[in-house]
Amino acid sequence: MGMHLYALVSVQPVEINDTEGLDLKALLSLETKYGNSDKQNYSGALRLTYHTLQSASWAEVSTEYGKSNDTKDTDKAFLHLRHIHASILEDLNYELFGQVQDDSFKLLKNRTLLGGGFRYKLFTLYGEDKGFFGLGLMDERISYTSNDPSEVNQRVNSYLAYTSKLSETSRLSLSFYYQPKINDFSDHVTATNFELELSMYGDLSLMLQVSYDTDSNPPLGVKRYDLTQKTSFLYKF
Repeated sequence: MGMHLYALVSVQPVEINDTEGLDLKALLSLETKYGNSDKQNYSGALRLTYHTLQSASWAEVSTEYGKSNDTKDTDKAFLHLRHIHASILEDLNYELFGQVQDDSFKLLKNRTLLGGGFRYKLFTLYGEDKGFFGLGLMDERISYTSNDPSEVNQRVNSYLAYTSKLSETSRLSLSFYYQPKINDFSDHVTATNFELELSMYGDLSLMLQVSYDTDSNPPLGVKRYDLTQKTSFLYKF
């Protein structure tokens, strides 16, 4: 059983650059429907990033709540911390991360992760198209709201990420995560993410996101996959 490690504010990888200081991104998504069916869904996320010449650190927090025909159908929260640091090799970064999350409709009371590894820049094309490969290990601790037993797992954390600047006002990002148990690769989780960011005015952008997640061994009563489509507003401070 498990759930993937993912970015909520943006799929686009954070990179170490030649600037120092803080920046903040805020994302807001609202969905309402009235008539034959009533639905309200609200989600928000914040990412605070601190850059130095040799590293980048960020904290990301998000929450999502939804009701359909006056019945709650979404209730989850997420906190992620990550630090990447340059190595002696130009395209290789070390990374450390921690994460805490809950999701009542996946019967998830608490999931805590601690891990680390490296990220390697595979290529840079035209100065704007970039590909990354990440590999590391993580400790996963899960408790459920159901009668499923608590878990302590060690997993491989591997991923591929791609980002491309399509034009001066648009950017495409893709990522794929594969996270099997170290001692049982048949027990694995995957996550595929697509994102299109369209600049609207100044620092305000429209974000179109699609994610497809799988879990080879979910809790009893929880489906093996999740498909999510979301349209949000992203503001960069």
